[in-house]
Amino acid sequence: MDLSRQLKNAIATGNLLFGQRQAKDACASGAAKMIILAANCPEDYTTALRAAHPEVTMHRARMVNRELGIACGKPFSVSTITVLDAGDSDLMALDTNLD
Repeated sequence: MDLSRQLKNAIATGNLLFGQRQAKDACASGAAKMIILAANCPEDYTTALRAAHPEVTMHRARMVNRELGIACGKPFSVSTITVLDAGDSDLMALDTNLD
């Protein structure tokens, strides 16, 4: 799956949030369907989020935060993407991997 293409599709047709704070808030409210983490997202953040919200699917991308920001068309680094609505994309088909 081409993650960059699917992210652009989800941005256009769905609802995504960017950043660690927004991910925590969306998980706490129960709105988060999936969390996509950059390859260099801090391990302590990932572990704490997984422990607090085991019901939320999490996927670690192969891209670092700078590349993830570029893939999303953002002028800043993005370490965490929260999927509220995947729209017409196939993001929900991503496998759960935190390796």
